[in-house]
Amino acid sequence: MKKSSYWLTILSVVLSLTIGVSGCATTKAPDNNQPTKSSVKTVKIGVLPIEDNLPFYVAEKDGLYAKEGVQVELISFASALERDTALQAGQIDGEVADMVAVALLKKIGTDVKIASIGLGATPNEGRFAILTSPKSNIKDLTSLKGATLGISQNSIIDYVSDQMLLDKGILLNDVVKMSIPKMPVRVDMLLSDQINAACLPDPLASLAQAKGAHLIIDDTYRNISQTVFLFRTQSIKDNPEGIKATIRVYGTAGQALSKNPDQYRDLFLEKAQIPTDLKESYETPTFSKLQLPTEEEVNSVMKWMVDKKLIPQAYGYQDLVDSTLLP
Repeated sequence: MKKSSYWLTILSVVLSLTIGVSGCATTKAPDNNQPTKSSVKTVKIGVLPIEDNLPFYVAEKDGLYAKEGVQVELISFASALERDTALQAGQIDGEVADMVAVALLKKIGTDVKIASIGLGATPNEGRFAILTSPKSNIKDLTSLKGATLGISQNSIIDYVSDQMLLDKGILLNDVVKMSIPKMPVRVDMLLSDQINAACLPDPLASLAQAKGAHLIIDDTYRNISQTVFLFRTQSIKDNPEGIKATIRVYGTAGQALSKNPDQYRDLFLEKAQIPTDLKESYETPTFSKLQLPTEEEVNSVMKWMVDKKLIPQAYGYQDLVDSTLLP
């Protein structure tokens, strides 16, 4: 769910979807929340086939772009790396990623701002989980000492796994981390007992469980991370009304999806590419109302990144968040 951007590298199919929607055709002056077509440039959003991006497709289905008078083009990518490269190059204006990615983008000179949480305003919106091999005798946290834990190094998965272990009193040095960035490889190594444990996001955590992996801990006990809807700062300056309208659409579509998940079930299974084994059991995600991450949540990620020497110093809350973009 909110963390699912990290299983994207398993996908070999690049979705291509271009959405061009005209604004209001009448001559009536728009209200304050609905800019005219002539005043709004096309907003280009980089998307991956994950559930965090589902509101964009709900908006297309329900005609919400036209209702807000905004033109949105969804540009599909096969991996987060390709998407982020396009953002750096100015080929897209925004994306749904995570706070580690936000700080790393700023570090390399791409100034971006968080406009809202995507998934993860509550702990139940999405899940990371640490699981052990179906053949492993490790079935609780205290038995993890000396175990090999598969992660994606210096990523949000690395951050969440550290927080879960520390929360439960496990010393990080007691676990041997192995960086396995490619999600399909990590899942296969876990299920074939080549590693003792792995940290996985849903839906892959649920898939591993369905195939016999033992759930050791997940992060539904507290809100450790979120995906965030972010934009290039230059795009915000160049097209503020278009960006704000796009955010409103994302929020409206997320609420429509949450209230009527069955109505969008087929769309969800198609766009999020849920594994075949989970299509009957995996729940359609729900989205909270648009809101910003808290300072505490942002500061926790920044501290971890500084400790890991991923950034030279912590970015302040105002460096990362633009509070003027929400409705």
